[in-house]
Amino acid sequence: MKKRLRAGRKIMEEIIERREWTVTGMDCAACTTKVSRAVERLPGVSDVKVALMAERLSLNLAPGTTEPEVIEGTIRKLGFGIAPKGQQAPRKKAFVLPGAMPTSRTSTSEDQDESSSTAPMQHETPDAQEAPAERETSWHQTGKGRAVILTGALLSAAWLVELLTSVEAGSWAFVAACLIGLVPVAKRAFEALRMGQPFTIEGLMTIAATGALVIGAAEEAALVIFLFAVGEVLEGVAAGKARQGIQALANLVPKTALLEVGSQTRTVPADSLEIGQIVLVRPGDRIPADGDIIEGTSGVDESPVTGESVPVTRSVGDGVFAGSINTEAVLRMRVTTEPSDNTIARIIRLVEEAEEARAPTERFIDRFSRVYMPAVIALSALVVVVPPLAFGQDWSTWIYRGLALLLIGCPCALVISVPASIASALSSGAKRGMLMKGGAVIEAAAKTTHVAFDKTGTLTRGKPVVTDLIPASGVLEAELLAVAAGVEAGSNHPLAQAILRRAKAAEVSIPAARDARALAGRGVEAIVGEAKAWVSSPSHAAEIGGIDAAAVQRATVLEEQGKTVVAVFRAGQPLGLIAIRDEPRDDAAKAVRQLSTLGVAATMLTGDNPRTAAAIAGQLGIDFRASMLPEDKLTTIRDLNRQGNVMMIGDGINDAPALKEARVGVAMGSGTDVALETADGAILRDRVTDAPALIRLARATMGNIRQNVTLAIGLKAVFLVTSILGITGLWIAILADTGATVLVTLNALRLLAFDPTKEA
Repeated sequence: MKKRLRAGRKIMEEIIERREWTVTGMDCAACTTKVSRAVERLPGVSDVKVALMAERLSLNLAPGTTEPEVIEGTIRKLGFGIAPKGQQAPRKKAFVLPGAMPTSRTSTSEDQDESSSTAPMQHETPDAQEAPAERETSWHQTGKGRAVILTGALLSAAWLVELLTSVEAGSWAFVAACLIGLVPVAKRAFEALRMGQPFTIEGLMTIAATGALVIGAAEEAALVIFLFAVGEVLEGVAAGKARQGIQALANLVPKTALLEVGSQTRTVPADSLEIGQIVLVRPGDRIPADGDIIEGTSGVDESPVTGESVPVTRSVGDGVFAGSINTEAVLRMRVTTEPSDNTIARIIRLVEEAEEARAPTERFIDRFSRVYMPAVIALSALVVVVPPLAFGQDWSTWIYRGLALLLIGCPCALVISVPASIASALSSGAKRGMLMKGGAVIEAAAKTTHVAFDKTGTLTRGKPVVTDLIPASGVLEAELLAVAAGVEAGSNHPLAQAILRRAKAAEVSIPAARDARALAGRGVEAIVGEAKAWVSSPSHAAEIGGIDAAAVQRATVLEEQGKTVVAVFRAGQPLGLIAIRDEPRDDAAKAVRQLSTLGVAATMLTGDNPRTAAAIAGQLGIDFRASMLPEDKLTTIRDLNRQGNVMMIGDGINDAPALKEARVGVAMGSGTDVALETADGAILRDRVTDAPALIRLARATMGNIRQNVTLAIGLKAVFLVTSILGITGLWIAILADTGATVLVTLNALRLLAFDPTKEA
């Protein structure tokens, strides 16, 4: 029976489907909470995730339970627009007036110029046009915007009635204005209440406005409704600004591409390209897909992807990114990745998914806000009841003050204070080729006290060159190179590539090799010809009789010059030494100095021998640990973590254990390989100075969060006291809520303009 139940559970797990929608109209964290809690109550729904900036709802849905249409209907009842992923959701805003028609977006098509004077081919008339481009709807065209206009007009009309007729007539006009504006708010409050969410800003607004009408404060009730509508519009505008960074990334990839078909080219949608197809890229065009150049040499501006402002020369065999700009000459390239998985798409996906990796501070504030709102509501009830009952005070006065407290009870500004800053920081970093996977990573990076660098490809250029060939007695240089190249054939290690490049340049015939096997931290062995051969460190070679004492001494001299030396030998037959040098990156020493200025220590971890490591470290002014196997790096990171917070920077593959062990693991790389997935963050520009820049960005973000939290709590605290004392009333209370939310969001947006590459 148990086996049957386990089998049943396994089948259910296999057929549970992950569904995703685009949800519009979410302008603050309270909106995401409404959506999440409403959907979680539905049968068969689990693992609900709502991303505010990405406007995304994703969840697991068990078959035969809740239909997707029911989920969509639930979201619409809350006042939001929704559509399945890939479709355009209507921009239905949460404040929709009765009978108001949803605003549709205008679509336009842009014609593409298909003629090219530089292309050696004829162009057919395109059979595909650029996908319709969306235009952002102006605030006054949205439901919330129309609500502001209508409630403002009604409020003005009520004041005019009061001025031209009498106070009594004006009072009825204010009542009418309040009720008309309150109806859609009350409707949303009722729907949220039905879904088990009594503590919403709409619910508090409804109670406060109704109470104000009951005690005769109709004018203030109408003003509060108007200010609430204005605040929601401002929240929407601010949230839209925060999203623009992510949307701008998506717009970097062109909508169309010139696909080569036979002897002609035709314009096709870029998202229809397939791996292996040939694409023509003209000067001034954006590259439509990740690919390899098969013909042409040109300068390529990669700043849209990596933030690197100086164009780099790319030629046959080089890879190029989607979204980069071809600046000089016609290029023919072969598509190497699906459109949905190009570099830009992966960066966007990483930034959007990073919203779900919430910082500890954000989780704490979320827990705090769940207690805060009921506590303020309880305090409001006490303010209404205690003074009249205990001290014989006037009921109307204390009901009014209690209602003002209700409006302060919504923690919107506090809840949005962290995610708004995180989203802005992620966008700011992505624009400059610095990626971090969420708020938890940013918070950890801000606390960094020690940075551990891998050497090869991180502190050094990763393209070492052979500097010395020292054959053993009776061995020719060509034989030494041939055996070494045979052992290293197929390896992507930088030292192996240096040997293979030298063999190719010397036109040495590389013998066939088989059964190649890496010796972790020591070298490589393979059967070359009919006998086993090794390319290893001199110390390992000396241990197994691969080199003599004189060769060991010669290797020591070369290592003291900062060169990496490998010994090449067969069983009982030394073939010689090969010395290789990898120069430090131009900005490596500068990066170490910047880290020191930030109060962060730096250490180089390398598998090289101590003499070579000392020579490189001396140039950079950095501490080092040498002769390290992968497990040694892991142990070192573990030890350093006990002393503080360590950021490890490596290539994202060979250093994977150390990257995972560090508080923050950052991969150096172009972004076209697994570097984006293996670590907590990535530096796409291959600049070592981006390491201190990453820490500066993280620290600036945490500073911004502290400002936001202080602003949100400070304003609430001030108006909490002034409302109880009767100094401020209802309309000031609503400003304390919506105004604080807008201020916090605008403050977070300052991070979009923050340049972490500049030293303070």
